[in-house]
Amino acid sequence: MDLGLTGKRALVMGASKGLGRAIAEALAAEGAALAVTARSTASLAGVKGHAIAADVSDPATMDALADAAVAALGGVDILVLNHGGPPPGLASELDPALLPVWFARMVESPVRLATRLLPAMRARKWGRIITVGSSGMVQPLPAMVLSNMLRASIVGWNKTLSAEVAGDGVTCNILAPGSIRTDRLVELAAARAARAGVAADALMAEQEAAMPAGRFGRPEEFGAAAAFLASEKASYISGVIFRVDGANTRAL
Repeated sequence: MDLGLTGKRALVMGASKGLGRAIAEALAAEGAALAVTARSTASLAGVKGHAIAADVSDPATMDALADAAVAALGGVDILVLNHGGPPPGLASELDPALLPVWFARMVESPVRLATRLLPAMRARKWGRIITVGSSGMVQPLPAMVLSNMLRASIVGWNKTLSAEVAGDGVTCNILAPGSIRTDRLVELAAARAARAGVAADALMAEQEAAMPAGRFGRPEEFGAAAAFLASEKASYISGVIFRVDGANTRAL
């Protein structure tokens, strides 16, 4: 299937590893030109595309990131909003001081970047905004209060924006991973194991065996889903949370 991505220009955030890197590789394989970001360009070695250093902890730098990507590519047709997630924690023990810190990274920075790049997409009558989310956007995850709270804000923003720009050929979707084998999965398993006083390897094995598919997802499977949502074939899909979770999320 020709996804119609040859010659399209994509900016992929957090592309040094994990889900971001898998998306960058999938888009490049379909012929898209890429600008890729991470906190340091050194970490982007081996990732195809123009490497740009960017730190989502400082929303004010997002304007410069947008301008650098446009300068490198001549424009941005596909924007992939992706960043590291917050630490685990209980709602009953939430430190309010963490809220502005993580709001800046998870809400303010991606929204500011998208807002900067959106007018040109609308003028060209073609654009894709894909936000890497979490299964917690559908079914809140235990001991992940910061993620559950702040990603809910992105759900509301994405849904509202999708209706505003649909007539301009721009789609806005959230790509929500379930248990994909990445460094983040291992880190969260280690945190749960520490709280429970058990071995992390044993906990991960138990978690994997309990998956309906009998295994964790692979990053390349997630990347393929992103390439589809970015494609011409997905032009009538917008405002949705597109789950890649092996049927693990129980919510409808």
